[in-house]
Amino acid sequence: QLQLVESGGGLVQPGGSLRLSCAVSALTFDYYEIGWFRQAPGKEREGVSCISSSGRSSNYVDSVKGRFTISRDNAKNTVYLQMNSLKSEDTAVYYCAAKWVGGLLSGCVTQVLGHNYWGQGTQVTVSS
Repeated sequence: QLQLVESGGGLVQPGGSLRLSCAVSALTFDYYEIGWFRQAPGKEREGVSCISSSGRSSNYVDSVKGRFTISRDNAKNTVYLQMNSLKSEDTAVYYCAAKWVGGLLSGCVTQVLGHNYWGQGTQVTVSS
């Protein structure tokens, strides 16, 4: 059973930065596309960013482009989300999720559908 554990959340002032980590227990980690999602109170879960299994491509939701950067270290089975210039509207529980793609592929999608393995989430609060 694949397990994902997020860390790195916390309270930060507007304009600040945080780096989230997603540690994945999987023998074939590099055959999974990984996505970051978030859910604010009273809102639906939305895709924030994703990275392909090969690490060669990534996508971002428009609201975080230029501020967030996703990366992966296949040697450490870990995916990172560097979040800069944080805004109050970034406040949410952030989840990482894995989607099996079966090889080292390019391309990914920031959609909940197809991501079958989820972490427990980490709270990010942006407030002064």
